[in-house]
Amino acid sequence: MHMSWPRHTWSRRRALTAATGLAAGTLLPPVGIIGAAPARGADLTTAAAFTNPVIWQDFADIDVIRVGDTFYASASTMHYSPGAPVLRSYDLVDWEIAGHSVPVLDFGAKYDLNGGRGYVRGIWASSLAYRPSNRTFYWLGQIDFARTYVYTATAAEGPWNRLTTISTPYYDAGLLVDTDDTLYVAYGNSTINVAQLSADGRTQVRTQRVFTTPSSVGTLEGSRFYKINGQYYIFLTRPANGQYILKSSSGPFGPYTMRQVLLDLRGPIPGGGVPHQGGLVQTRGGAWYYLAFVDAYPGGRMPALAPVSWTADGWPVVQLVNGAWGTTYPRPDVPPPPRQVTPMTGVDTFDGTALKPRWEWNHNPDNSKWSVNNGLTLQTATVTNDLYAARNTLTHRIQGPTSTATAELDVSAMRDGDRAGLALLRDSSAWIGLKRDGGVTRLVMVNGLTMDGNWNTTGTGVEVASARVSGSRVRLRATADIRPGAARSATFSHSTDGGAFVRFGPAFSLGNDWRFFMGYRFALFNHATQALGGAIRVLRFELSTP
Repeated sequence: MHMSWPRHTWSRRRALTAATGLAAGTLLPPVGIIGAAPARGADLTTAAAFTNPVIWQDFADIDVIRVGDTFYASASTMHYSPGAPVLRSYDLVDWEIAGHSVPVLDFGAKYDLNGGRGYVRGIWASSLAYRPSNRTFYWLGQIDFARTYVYTATAAEGPWNRLTTISTPYYDAGLLVDTDDTLYVAYGNSTINVAQLSADGRTQVRTQRVFTTPSSVGTLEGSRFYKINGQYYIFLTRPANGQYILKSSSGPFGPYTMRQVLLDLRGPIPGGGVPHQGGLVQTRGGAWYYLAFVDAYPGGRMPALAPVSWTADGWPVVQLVNGAWGTTYPRPDVPPPPRQVTPMTGVDTFDGTALKPRWEWNHNPDNSKWSVNNGLTLQTATVTNDLYAARNTLTHRIQGPTSTATAELDVSAMRDGDRAGLALLRDSSAWIGLKRDGGVTRLVMVNGLTMDGNWNTTGTGVEVASARVSGSRVRLRATADIRPGAARSATFSHSTDGGAFVRFGPAFSLGNDWRFFMGYRFALFNHATQALGGAIRVLRFELSTP
């Protein structure tokens, strides 16, 4: 098996849930591009341009909407908590994280790392919508193929609250607020269904199969549901190399006809995959855009933007540059933003009393063991020698194509047996940090932390560099190259005297297998191997690019 997801058309359902008996469609060899507009030349590469990917961080399975002059998007987060980030932009190019639709993954003990694990489960492709009649945002997603959850908020920042639980699991769902205020959900894998919800959005009124994917196409999933000019559209992905669309002139329950939007289209990230599985959105001025993601491991799946035109008979066409999804396009013509968005990089000194929305925990945290107050305090929350089993590991997405994370730690409250530091976290991991044993604190680099395909730990790490340190403060640094394609590496360094950073330990080779789905993240951690009671304080964290 090739190690890169873009070279396969397996659905996540087939890849991750074989034990459930859920089947994917027939897989086919690639065919040519249909429905893509020809290259347009210089008018798509003007001076007032943006560059793809518009976000070089891991935000996949995008659903994008506009409310007034503001754009919002949601993305998958799997086992990270809080889940389902809400992104905000005023121009579709510059984005910030406004909040999270799912405040806590309260879907079972495994999401607490309590008697189980939620790795590669949790928040998969889901849907974000806005209902003008009650000025409310809706997030909808299925969990563990068991049921669907709906959360609502009157502001993107929250607070978000659970509205209801629906017994039908709406797989890879798209939520539509119709012009008459009726709520519909398109969902499914190869067999595409449409459900109607009750007026209050709490229950299912009916559900009906509306389309069966032809064997000549294979697998279609990732529904996005629209009503445009009186026509109903279900936008579908063929993972991980195509995009198709269904259209109905007879109402949300069809019948639907299908057209291919793109297939095996060259993407804007060298070494990356085909842009797919995103959403369509219209500016107030009437221009249409497609915000997709590009498989770009080891970093994850990166959002890319392209303009869309429509044929006279009502089908979308992606505008190409030299036969490919453009690396650059003219910036969308939108009103001036009311303010600058908050960068996804930069310095965090953990001011205030709450974490900024750029942070997500590995599984739900033990909230009694951490606090923010002009610094982040991480008390040990788990006694384990396995970082994958340790609670209260705090993660931050890596900025591509290369970036550096620097953390300043006060380690004076560590206790014997404690392990704390800065990790590159995925199913193959490494870290730089401190081990305290027998009253002695050592700086170490550890690699060889690994999981198998069922996300069970197969390696708890091997110490490959060590040095005794004194003093209570240390600065740790990790630099990661997450460009896709060939194997990429990361390096660690440190500074214990406030001076220059010194390289520490060998380079770490980043794994680029797609099956973990989420890309590498920087992670701050502190766990015990003997007894609870120790703590560290993170005084400063900085994510910087060259």
